Amino acid sequence: MKKNILISTGGSGGHVIPAMILYDHLSKDSKVTISTDKRGLRYLDKDNYNYNIIDTPKLNNIFFLPFSSILILFLTFKSFFLLKNRKIDKLISTGGYMSLPLILGAKLLRIKIYLLEPNLVLGRANKYFLNYCRKIFCYAEEIKNFPNNLKSKMIIIKPLVRENIYKLNQYSIAKDKFNLLIVGGSQGANIFDKNLKNSVVNISKKFPIRVAQQTNEKNIYDLKDFYFKNNIENNIFSFDKNFYNIIQQADLCITRAGASTLSELSVLNIPFITVPLPTSKDNHQFENANFYKNYDCCWILEQNYFEEKIEEILKDILINKSDYLKKKENLKKLNYQNTWNNVNQKILKIINEN
Repeated sequence: MKKNILISTGGSGGHVIPAMILYDHLSKDSKVTISTDKRGLRYLDKDNYNYNIIDTPKLNNIFFLPFSSILILFLTFKSFFLLKNRKIDKLISTGGYMSLPLILGAKLLRIKIYLLEPNLVLGRANKYFLNYCRKIFCYAEEIKNFPNNLKSKMIIIKPLVRENIYKLNQYSIAKDKFNLLIVGGSQGANIFDKNLKNSVVNISKKFPIRVAQQTNEKNIYDLKDFYFKNNIENNIFSFDKNFYNIIQQADLCITRAGASTLSELSVLNIPFITVPLPTSKDNHQFENANFYKNYDCCWILEQNYFEEKIEEILKDILINKSDYLKKKENLKKLNYQNTWNNVNQKILKIINEN
């Protein structure tokens, strides 16, 4: 008899995309549902995933805290009956405050709870939920802020990437230009929109270059217009559920340091220049980037020096490719035996334990 599993997620693409990947890993052997808040619906492929909405409010506003607490209590009762009526056997949370009502409901029903921590810093919500869970899936053993007395709960897996990404890695595409991918994350990044385009134009005068850039929806037209006026072939987009069709063409990526984006670039052996978001909670984006830097797979550029140094770094990569090729080779070594089946078997082994 198939198990009933609920995956709790929401908020950003960094939470929702791993939830969909977990769904794909588990759905052949179990009946799986994703629970998300309204913000997370933007990143969810609603046609291909069973889902429901638990719209948990943010808890960072003291003024609204009494109202939020009442709403959390109501959502906990709603979650309790959702879990009970659907006979959920196991709950998996991808982190974030969105999971609070469901985890509380699961605890009341004594449902087995599992966590996913894709970052190299333990998230605050996951740290709070850690005492309640049976196991937590992590990408590395050395995670900052992880309590030593609970490390026995850690299960180390390769970073979660979509199954299509592994298939893309099996062939290469003929390229007439150097393909630069710029990824600002699911919300876009103003520093890339404002401070990078002029450097791209300067470089294009010496090297044939093609740009694919993820940005905020309101910036798409202006960026397209700018690149067209400067005769640079481009693809400017916001969130794209078929992002893997864009990423496979990249020679180099300039990106923030979200765990999902870095994981996909890594599996595809695409070197990247990462500019960690300095305001990310507990500086987790820097730690994500530093994991790959320690394997000499990327360049890290602090945001304060971005405008000053990015053009110089890009020119050096295009003129002297030895460092670029070395990082590409190191990514291949890092992902040795990293396959969908290997990750799948490890996840199923843990989830299927009694």
